[in-house]
Amino acid sequence: MTTVQRRPLNPLPPITWEKLPADFPLPDDPVDNTLQPLLAAALREALELAGLILESALIATNFGVCATVGDKTVVKAPDWVYVASVNPVPSGHVRRSYTPHAEGDIPTLVMEFVSETEGGEYSINPHYPYGKWYFYERILQVPLYAIFHPQSGQLDLFRLINGQYVEQQADENGRYWIAELNLFLGLWSGKKAEMTTTWLRWWDADGNLLLWGSEQLSQERQRAEQERQRAEQERQRAEQAHQRVEQLTERLRQLGVDPEELP
Repeated sequence: MTTVQRRPLNPLPPITWEKLPADFPLPDDPVDNTLQPLLAAALREALELAGLILESALIATNFGVCATVGDKTVVKAPDWVYVASVNPVPSGHVRRSYTPHAEGDIPTLVMEFVSETEGGEYSINPHYPYGKWYFYERILQVPLYAIFHPQSGQLDLFRLINGQYVEQQADENGRYWIAELNLFLGLWSGKKAEMTTTWLRWWDADGNLLLWGSEQLSQERQRAEQERQRAEQERQRAEQAHQRVEQLTERLRQLGVDPEELP
């Protein structure tokens, strides 16, 4: 079980929720490796193909989530974030960042994918610019925080209980129930995008895996092939039945019976 060394919960400066000005310089840190964007895209893809992304929701990766603490603007960019309901942006505008309360709900779930160098995913630094853990737990108060270690294939999920993150236990299948999404989150080993590794996947309440597009296409091809095989088997059976009728007709003629005169 992952544990985090706690410090006393010192009072925070006042927290306010102000949208960033359009010219605010956002961090433009490079992605640590090619797997991270694939992990994030795969999580969204399965939800989208299952029809589980509402128009009001926001799903983003490496996207600035903001708060103002005292007189300091704090921006963190989770590797994956899900917000159930956000205010729409005007037509033609692009959302550059997201400030909870000012622009919609607080995030329901944030995920961080630990890189080789680590980026403070477990940091509880209580001083500006604040650690990620501290920011999600104390400032944003995000209900669910997931930390995934791609190299070891370890997934930790924490739920905010009484103001602190408490590690959750996976079920017998190694999955975590996300009641807010009515889905399980867990690990799956296999190949996608020419990369064989451990992926984060969704399962529905009945334990059915939410499929990626390539998997759905493969299933459709399998069904089409099965239908073709069934049609071919029916054709062969009909041909065999026709041959038996022809053979019986010829046998009757050999016996001097005209099949056309039979009742």
